[in-house]
Amino acid sequence: MSEFLMAGDNIAFVVALLIMLLIGIVEAVGLGAGAIGHDFHVDAEADWLSWLGVGRLPLLMLLVVFLAMFGAIGLVGQQIALDTAGRLLPAPIAVPAAALLALPLTGAAARVVALIMPRDETTAIDVDQLVGRRGAIVVGQARRGSPAKTRVRDLHGQAHYVMAEPDDPDAAFAEGTDILLVRREGAVFRAIAAETPPFSNWIER
Repeated sequence: MSEFLMAGDNIAFVVALLIMLLIGIVEAVGLGAGAIGHDFHVDAEADWLSWLGVGRLPLLMLLVVFLAMFGAIGLVGQQIALDTAGRLLPAPIAVPAAALLALPLTGAAARVVALIMPRDETTAIDVDQLVGRRGAIVVGQARRGSPAKTRVRDLHGQAHYVMAEPDDPDAAFAEGTDILLVRREGAVFRAIAAETPPFSNWIER
């Protein structure tokens, strides 16, 4: 088995599965750049993106599904080739073929996973509507020019994960700090330290 997995023509498939496992481990311990369930606010306006599953699942989850499909299809196909022809398919043939087969299967799997996956976020709102909402730093320390991952809930109570940094150049927010999003600049929100009342009705932890 190890000889089969380490064969040069199978390396791409093994690496894909290892990356999939690594993403899962990183996300499980909460150290990823975005959790699998996070909302990256990707609009699937193109038909082919929608067909692939973009918009149904967060991008990181979609990547995990594709890597799983690509790796599994590649190794199964190579095993079939070995059993029937006595040799592995060359990587320049096996890799593109597995990728092409993985694309429609990824789209189909995304539809199934989207139906059963717990959803605590939505792309139904404009991200600018998060301005004025309270949130909390969940990973890292936020400094000016070095935003940290922040959890904030919209008016429907659904969680979003965004990158935020202090509005004050001299301020810093440690992990767990409650903050108030005051404006957005591109993909990054500017924030100030949250107070208790009168904004207590805005907090979603």
